[in-house]
Amino acid sequence: MPDLDITQYDVHPALGRHRVLDPRSLAYRRRYSGETIRTVEWAPRVPVLDQQNLLTQGIKTSEMFDGVQDVDALGSCTANAATAALSVLLTADACAKAGLDTTDAVAAERFAITLYADATTTDEWHAYTWPTDDCGSSGLGVTKALRRRGLIDQYGHATTAEELCMLLQTGPVLMGMEWHDAFFSPVSSLALLDEIPNWRESPVVGGHEVLITALESVAEIEGDISYEHTVIRCQNSWGSWGDNGSFRLSLALFQELRSGIDLIQPRLDGSRS
Repeated sequence: MPDLDITQYDVHPALGRHRVLDPRSLAYRRRYSGETIRTVEWAPRVPVLDQQNLLTQGIKTSEMFDGVQDVDALGSCTANAATAALSVLLTADACAKAGLDTTDAVAAERFAITLYADATTTDEWHAYTWPTDDCGSSGLGVTKALRRRGLIDQYGHATTAEELCMLLQTGPVLMGMEWHDAFFSPVSSLALLDEIPNWRESPVVGGHEVLITALESVAEIEGDISYEHTVIRCQNSWGSWGDNGSFRLSLALFQELRSGIDLIQPRLDGSRS
């Protein structure tokens, strides 16, 4: 096993991401070299998913896996984010062929739960897997699981705000981040996470994975990206939480959280998109 850089977090019913960095991934980093950055939006074909309230949704894990009790929530945020990303990369027909029903949120959530199981197995550094342990997973693990299923060809990484903006020009990006307790309570549905008062004093309660679906606004100052006035939108996996399932943050906040963030973009060649 390679010398991985691993940060583990407590797994929470709404949070289940661990930060796993593989130094070999730097070979697949796409460096920013001054390309034009424009606003862009990627719309997942699946409805907004919900890793919580599984029983209310009619999802019984006991019927999906042998020897598993029913649970009402899973720390499957990495798989939920990756499922949304996959629905952007594949056509509706290709999604259906892969077993992902883009018309039904419950069916798509079931797909995400099976992908979560694969991701926990791909995370070979971890001693536990789902089923039966809700152990969490990583962005790297779930992306490898997509590739093992033959649903993507490759994946790339970004390590800077500029590289993230560049990747967003070609598709959505998985973002793993540290989640502060204050982030659960945004100021309003349209407000930025930045606007939450005293979030810096709020404890980190876990790791979370979301899908960056849009570069909503881009501002430059003397040819450089203005972090404070450039905004990204992220799709969450808590149902209609926030702005119909999404939230926003500036690149300035991204920079503050950067040490706990990892960015991965699943990719697919044009012949199967």
